[in-house]
Amino acid sequence: MAVNNNKWIATVASIWIQCTSGSLYTFSFYSPAIKASQGYDQSTLDIVSVFKDFGANSGVLSGLLYSAVASPSSTITFRGRSCGGPWIVLLTGAIQCFVGYFLMWLSVTGTIPRPPLPFMCLFMLLAAHGVTFLNTANVVTAVLNFPNHSGTIVGIMKGFLGLSGAILLQLYQTIFKDEPTPYILMLSLLPFLNTLIFMCNVKSFQTKEINETKHLNTLSLISLIIAAYLFSIIIIQQTLSLNLPTRIIISLVLLILLASPLYITLKSHSTQNYQSLNTNQEILEEHEHEHELENEHESESIKHDKNLLQAICTVNFWCLFLTTATGMGTGLATVNNLAQVGESLGYSSHETTTLASLWSIWNFVGRFGAGYVSDHVLYTKKWGRPVFIAITLGFMSIGHCVIAYGFPGALYVGFVLVGVFYGSQWSLMPTIASEVFGVSHFGTIFNTITISGPIGSYFISVRVIGYLYDREVGRGVTEYCSGTHCFRLSFVIMAFVTFMGSMVAMWLFFRTRGLYEKIVVKRESCSS
Repeated sequence: MAVNNNKWIATVASIWIQCTSGSLYTFSFYSPAIKASQGYDQSTLDIVSVFKDFGANSGVLSGLLYSAVASPSSTITFRGRSCGGPWIVLLTGAIQCFVGYFLMWLSVTGTIPRPPLPFMCLFMLLAAHGVTFLNTANVVTAVLNFPNHSGTIVGIMKGFLGLSGAILLQLYQTIFKDEPTPYILMLSLLPFLNTLIFMCNVKSFQTKEINETKHLNTLSLISLIIAAYLFSIIIIQQTLSLNLPTRIIISLVLLILLASPLYITLKSHSTQNYQSLNTNQEILEEHEHEHELENEHESESIKHDKNLLQAICTVNFWCLFLTTATGMGTGLATVNNLAQVGESLGYSSHETTTLASLWSIWNFVGRFGAGYVSDHVLYTKKWGRPVFIAITLGFMSIGHCVIAYGFPGALYVGFVLVGVFYGSQWSLMPTIASEVFGVSHFGTIFNTITISGPIGSYFISVRVIGYLYDREVGRGVTEYCSGTHCFRLSFVIMAFVTFMGSMVAMWLFFRTRGLYEKIVVKRESCSS
């Protein structure tokens, strides 16, 4: 049965591209190969890591490119035919990822002379920057395809990106186990080839289909099953040593699960065929009226859409910037210092490694859950989405307090809280940006706000955690600090910072109540 290209084909293609775009989440796996082959010490490797974080959170160019070549208002033509689309953004990102990782692999294997540190930083920056193009194209296109379910679809897209690190490592370790050097070559080839295969299917369709909510719920269920399967695999592999046939079977099951979203496309196609056989004049007139209402609302919203400069001049922009700096900044600082925190609290390296491996799962739960729940509550309770940033930052504050207290098992409980509610910021912030500032320049605006994450992480990691830890070490007789006092004040400060971010989010909630009332009314008028 032939299936015409539609928004469901586009969504599945985006999901599959997202599944291979999480290379940056696996830096801790391949960074030892870079460190050993280039003769770096830890501080030098940290410099490379800084360029990774900077490239991953500097997606403004990807947003500008999307607005120019792929947004509904762009008019790129060749010989009288439209040739623009998200595929241009995806291809640009894929090329950057390929070049960055391939040059890195050539350096690690000694195929080319050992590059100076600035060149290795450039390779890392290029690879990380390319990921922002892939993410921007997939997320913005998904929001354009499902404007009435933006929270859910952003949660799904961001969720699969969060899972992709675990997916990539699982597929790689099926054969190579713990050899990081070939993994860098895989990172240069797999995302590049995967994007080339599916990029032409990623398109925006300005249509509304019956059973959208039902199909999105099914897709959400599939994503939860995949996350649960990966969670089980990680736990099993941390406790047991699996032979090659078992690893192959586990990976084959994972690939089957990743292919299962195709069921949604087949289901939506059969539903459309059934409806086409049972249409009558009354249904056609109803759809025409609904289409007119949607066009009217769409033209009205485009008039009020803001570009980047206009958005920067608003209080709402800086509210989102501050909440993102506090949420993502403290979250990044927590995961980046996990090994040192675990060591000071007496956790073994195996325990901290297990926690780090599960970070992508908690991340997914937050990304997906916040998007789905905020969508449901928005249209049932009419609560504006910023209230969920306030709630999630409040729980992050509790997580930081739990780690600061340092009771037995505190790191497990606190790390789960921080991981889940840190992940939620990645779906809530882009969705709110699309609703507050419009979708015409959505990619540029939310990528600009994302820059606040590494800025917040720098100040927390260097000016707070690093300074206070060194001060505690200076009071002792060894080069290391052991005990709950080592990081207690740092996590108390992070708890206070996220609490203040929660208060800013509540202010944004009250500022945007009228806007969200209009959003709910718009959806109700289109669906009535």
